[in-house]
Amino acid sequence: MGTEHPYARELGGFLRARRSRLRPQDVGLAPGGRRKVPGLRREELALLAGVSTDYYQRMEQGREVRPSDDLLDALATALKLDGEERRHLFTLALAIRRSAPVHPHRGPEHVPDSTRHLLHVMNTPGLVLSRHLDVLAWNPLAEALLGDPAGLPPERRNLLIGLFLDPEAKARCAHWEGFAEQYIGMLRATVAADPTHPRATAIVGELSIRSAEFRRLWDRYEVRESVHGTKVFHHPRIGRITLTWDTYPLPGRPGPMLLVYTAEPGTADAERLQLLASLHATRTPTTHGAHRSSASSGR
Repeated sequence: MGTEHPYARELGGFLRARRSRLRPQDVGLAPGGRRKVPGLRREELALLAGVSTDYYQRMEQGREVRPSDDLLDALATALKLDGEERRHLFTLALAIRRSAPVHPHRGPEHVPDSTRHLLHVMNTPGLVLSRHLDVLAWNPLAEALLGDPAGLPPERRNLLIGLFLDPEAKARCAHWEGFAEQYIGMLRATVAADPTHPRATAIVGELSIRSAEFRRLWDRYEVRESVHGTKVFHHPRIGRITLTWDTYPLPGRPGPMLLVYTAEPGTADAERLQLLASLHATRTPTTHGAHRSSASSGR
């Protein structure tokens, strides 16, 4: 079979990354002698999954093999995958099995007017992101917290590009690597749905060339389809602030998502967020992203 199937390449990369994080003792094997690379050997993983080493090697090489559900279950168990990782494994394998080529929807991701109105009336930072983490719209508090995207060309308004290539954006993030891992996990899930999308290729290609930190984290192959959690910012005007963040899908096929930062009511962080809003409101009014008629070009 051929070796150019994009989903097979993604599957191979995923399997290699997950195998490399396991130690022999994690799966009940003796450590053995000195190992050239971290993680289990291919033959050890193949033995645990009950598959030939040759077949498993072809999977890791990105060859267009079509593993059965039983084999995928065995691999998921051998690799100690969590629920999200297991779903990712099956999603890639199903895409490989399809006899007809997969043509994902690549139309523009529009921000509904109602969502722009919502951003405008929210008293907490909010952004609308494309599936590739491009910033499509934002409100004044998001601008105050994260910086103003308006001065950037649309292709540079991307959370990952900013996080890795903009020193100011990076400086605002406490626990920076955790931020980066979460965003990369979200992009990884998107890439798995459409590995050859030009926008994904452009983002990953640029960051791989310009950032060794990105290459290191990207090679871990962490996958996160939907993310929420807590983030700590070092803001130049209000100091340290801890916010909860959540993502909400918007209509579309696939649609963009709303990212919202909130503070626990009655806390010092809520007071700092109020202070940030007041400080920002005293600045000269500008046209904010919540009012723009921007949309991703579907690149």
